[in-house]
Amino acid sequence: MPRMLDVSQDVRAEIGDEEADLLLAGDNAPGSYDCTSCRTAGDSEQERTSTVLFVGDETAVLAFAHATCIPSQVVKVSETQLQGAVRSITGESGAPQGQVPPAAAAPEQAVLGITSGLVLIGDELHPALVVEPTAPVVRPGSTGTGDDFLQLLTEQGFLPVADLSRAPGALPGWSVLLAMGQLHAILQPGTGGGSPVSWWQAHQPLHVTDGWRAAANKSHTVLVFAAPAGSIGQQGREDLLRDALERAAMRGALVAAALPLAGT
Repeated sequence: MPRMLDVSQDVRAEIGDEEADLLLAGDNAPGSYDCTSCRTAGDSEQERTSTVLFVGDETAVLAFAHATCIPSQVVKVSETQLQGAVRSITGESGAPQGQVPPAAAAPEQAVLGITSGLVLIGDELHPALVVEPTAPVVRPGSTGTGDDFLQLLTEQGFLPVADLSRAPGALPGWSVLLAMGQLHAILQPGTGGGSPVSWWQAHQPLHVTDGWRAAANKSHTVLVFAAPAGSIGQQGREDLLRDALERAAMRGALVAAALPLAGT
């Protein structure tokens, strides 16, 4: 049965047209899977699914993710990370022949997952993006094993969220890029006052709902929430997403900022 798979051009270039076509036809793709972004179950027969290729120096592992979590892409990792993850999953020196290892193939390599939704604050629905890495984010150059994601963002001007009763403050120099009704990037100030650069960029433009786009065009502002890996997960409804945000805020595991909308 054909699968609802997204196979990016970069992934297709790595695995070849024949393998990509077999995946799309359903021959080599699983029906159910564990999302490599949010770690919850997915079904490629029922929902749009991204193919994510983790590539080491000598080995490549194909994983799957909800398309609403992350786009189809190629993720470069070290061979040690990749082989270690495969061994921990299979209990062998490598993947069994003909078997694709589960989607959590490279947990040490963080990928930023983005979820869009409308968040009710007071009596108003606000367009929001929720950013959650797939793994702990360590400060560049650090040899530690902790998670520095929130600290790095607070150093950039994001502020801790104690509760969701008030919208976060504006963050100068940052913006959310929407073009032709699709989400393209989150931009941050360039170094030395230069042009803005991408903090996060979609490999392929991400779809947002008509309601989200209308709210963003009305307010010209997008609320961006960020939480450490494992804090939010993939939530199927906006009320569940809000509940997850509130729980993260109560734990002190949520930061946010209001960013101007660039584009339409």
